[in-house]
Amino acid sequence: MNRSALAITLLAVTAALAAGYWWGSRDRPGPASPPVTEAAKPERRIAYYRNPMGLPDISPTPKKDSMGMDYIPVYEGEEPPGKYVRIDTGKIQKLGVKTEAVAMRELVRPIRAVGTIEVDERRLHTLTARFEGYIERLYVNATGQAIKRGQPVAEIYSPELVVAQREYLVAREGVAALKDADAATRNRMQALAAASLARLRYWQISPGELGALQRDGRVRDTLTLRAPATGVVMEKMIVDGMRVMPGEPLLKIADLSTLWLIADVFEQDLGEVRVGQHATIRVNAYPERTFEGRVAFVYPTLEAQSRTARVRIELPNPGGLLKPAMYASVELGAPAYGGKVLTVPTSAVIRSGSRNVVLVQVAEGRFEPRSVKLGAEGDDHVQVREGVAEGERVVVSANFLIDAESNLRAALSSFTPPGEAVATPAPANAAPSAAPAPDHHDHEGH
Repeated sequence: MNRSALAITLLAVTAALAAGYWWGSRDRPGPASPPVTEAAKPERRIAYYRNPMGLPDISPTPKKDSMGMDYIPVYEGEEPPGKYVRIDTGKIQKLGVKTEAVAMRELVRPIRAVGTIEVDERRLHTLTARFEGYIERLYVNATGQAIKRGQPVAEIYSPELVVAQREYLVAREGVAALKDADAATRNRMQALAAASLARLRYWQISPGELGALQRDGRVRDTLTLRAPATGVVMEKMIVDGMRVMPGEPLLKIADLSTLWLIADVFEQDLGEVRVGQHATIRVNAYPERTFEGRVAFVYPTLEAQSRTARVRIELPNPGGLLKPAMYASVELGAPAYGGKVLTVPTSAVIRSGSRNVVLVQVAEGRFEPRSVKLGAEGDDHVQVREGVAEGERVVVSANFLIDAESNLRAALSSFTPPGEAVATPAPANAAPSAAPAPDHHDHEGH
């Protein structure tokens, strides 16, 4: 082969090899190229504007401070951790979050206590024997029986009464027999007759029976004992045929038209209790009814163990519905705390022991925990001396759930390294992200 032919052949082989290498490399996948289009970044939203000097003052709209400096915008996601709690509107509705405005109110705190109904000690009466005798007949023979003043209780026979009646009659006859005697003799006989009659009166012989004795001049073997007051027989100590001695109680009678309620009031509430104060009473026997009474006396001693003082309330008993020894609950209307004061609902306060916190709604879905100083407490509201202003809205329901949300976010932020975002769980209904395509490298020919 001549030189020209050899040169042509080498050129042809070189061209063929170059063409094959190019054809094989055309089908071999190369490294992934960067995307030609860049995902559009979402537009950031301004959450609020903060004070340029770092003061605790924010504004939902642009403004200037007292020195003319513009407030600095704070974008969503840039809020200081732990200062605010952000909750979306849907979650707020699910949690049942409710707010109420801080307002000026007149605080009235009723004092609640419990007590026992007792008999009015001033309306207790005891029928006592003043002479020795025997019960011949008993008219009141059952405990709890209602009696009236002057009603016959028992017929009693007493030798002393018979002798006293005879002495009076003899003295009276002597006065009549000595009508022509000297004045001194008549006076002595008249004094003897008057002393005999007074002795019968001292033994509580009824005026009617004494009048019959004076009118008829006849000695009766038995005399009638009568009830000293109207009321109910609380205790009966006599039976038919029983011998009674002087000073021995026969019946105990109580007038139940007015009762006492002895209430146990806690020590911290005693300063609000006054004589004449109105009281509302409820008993378990009549849950649908209330009874009214007045504070009559505050006892001067305190129970050391229970730290309570006894307060006596006079309680009218219409119809006899209330019974002694009934258990009752009492509510005393305490006076207002010196006019209107700044208050929040009691349910808005989160009490942690060392401090009291309320959640203030600073914007839709954003809440700020604030420490507050409390004052006097009412029935449903409590006075706030420091921490909130009138018109601000505080959370009154589900505040513990929001507080738990705040603690969770603070805990997550404390465990997050600086500069690294906290991963937010994807919603349950979110579509799964596309998995990255596997990197297939063609190693054929290597």
